[in-house]
Formats: sequence, C-alpha cells, structure tokens
Amino acid sequence: MEAQEVSILLLGDAEVGKTTFLSRLALGPNNTTSSLPILRDLDQPFTFDLRSRTRPIRLEFSDTSSPTTYTLLRPSLILLCFSIPSRESLTSLSTKWKHIVETHFNYDESIPVVVLGLKRDLRNDDGEEGMVFPQEGVRVAAEMRCDRYCECSAVTGELCAQVWEDIVKTAVATTTEQGGRSEPPPCMIM
Repeated sequence: MEAQEVSILLLGDAEVGKTTFLSRLALGPNNTTSSLPILRDLDQPFTFDLRSRTRPIRLEFSDTSSPTTYTLLRPSLILLCFSIPSRESLTSLSTKWKHIVETHFNYDESIPVVVLGLKRDLRNDDGEEGMVFPQEGVRVAAEMRCDRYCECSAVTGELCAQVWEDIVKTAVATTTEQGGRSEPPPCMIM
C-alpha cells in the first residue's frame, strides 16, 4: 500500500529553533544521547515514514528557511513556532505569522494549526523579562484559535516525544474524512 503524504510547514521568526527541532526529529524524538545531525535546506522536505493502524503515512516537514518559496507550499498541518526565551517571537505569531497563515494557507480554516514553543531548556523560573511561560503560550494559541499548544527543548530532548506524538496524531487526523481541526468547545449558558 502506498504511503499517504501529509505535508507539515514550520513557520516562525528566524532563530527560534525550527531547524534544531527538525534535527531532533531526524535523530528520533526519544534519542537524547546522540549529538544532533546537521540538516541542509536543500534536503527539504524532511520526510518521516510511519505506520498507522490501517496504512503507511509519510510526514514531510518544510521550514521557512527559503522565504521566497514557502508560500507556494500546500501544507496539511502548520506549526507556528516561537522561542520560549523570546516574548517578541511569541508576539510575532499573532502580529505577523497569523496573517500569513490566513492569507496564504488557511483562509477557510480547514488546516489544523499548532503553536510550538521551542528552547524550553532556556526557561528559568526567576521571572526574567521576556521569558514566556506555558500559560501565556496557551492563551496566545487560544486567542489565535489554534488547535494545540506544545513546547519542548530540541537540544535536551525534553518533551520532544510528547510533542512528536501530538504532531503525529494531528497529522494522521488530516488524512481522515473529519480532518485534523479540533472541534470547538460547545457553548454553554450558565
């Protein structure tokens, strides 16, 4: 049986950790002992072959490192990435990247969007200015009406397996009749 392809696009400011995250995935999200491989932009998309319960699936990750061509892609899933130690990169998701997603890819809101916080290993709990805490990331993701919020450290491997699982679940859901968008919570009048 031929693998069903799911294209995944990583969007976000430069230097937020997208390439390092892809390097961790190339090594394996559960492998935290080896040094990360160096990925070349020319090798995009970076592919990962999986086997779901019913069929093989090929995940194809593309990065915004070639800014003249990423708007030509037709992704099935979008990862909006920011750097946890940079509040500016989180703000940029709603001021810049949300507009790009809505005008180039998701004008009918059919594509699932995941907000991904990277460089979790650089977070400190002393309230340093500019540091983004999980509740802030969740709030911004909810305000932008995104489907999920995740965070991890690609350098240390912390939470990478869980993020990988969330990405795979969402990607596999895009291949179903219902699609990968999460259902909005029901309205309740109290």
